[in-house]
Amino acid sequence: MLNIYFGPMEEAVYNTAAYFQYDYEDGWITNPEVREMIRDVDQSVVLDSGVIDSPVLGKIPPVQLSGGVKTLILVKFEKDKIFNASTCGDNCAKWLLKIADQEDRTINLRHLMDFGKDRFTIRILNTNEIVHSMKELVSIAGNFV
Repeated sequence: MLNIYFGPMEEAVYNTAAYFQYDYEDGWITNPEVREMIRDVDQSVVLDSGVIDSPVLGKIPPVQLSGGVKTLILVKFEKDKIFNASTCGDNCAKWLLKIADQEDRTINLRHLMDFGKDRFTIRILNTNEIVHSMKELVSIAGNFV
């Protein structure tokens, strides 16, 4: 299940770009699900663990991926950390849900992310309520962001 804490959270890693730069592992980049994330969110292709082919930037190292993809990768692999997912756009929402379907994850959001029209299961940690739609999510999250 995806757990979300809305608003400032002291224990959350706020600067995900810096964390990623110094802590990502090459093997993460070639993981099949990560390859799919990178293709979907950044429209880029992983050539190997150190080179991604971006239609905008050309050949880039992993540290030049978008903030959203870097945060998704961290959420996937750094299971014991809580990351500021406000670095992610709405195009990352389905990936956060997919990662959390495999194993519980907690993220920090400082904005309202659009998780789409389909039903989902998210626990809002601020109130310990479980929501299944954007309508339910908005009615609670609006109090905190």
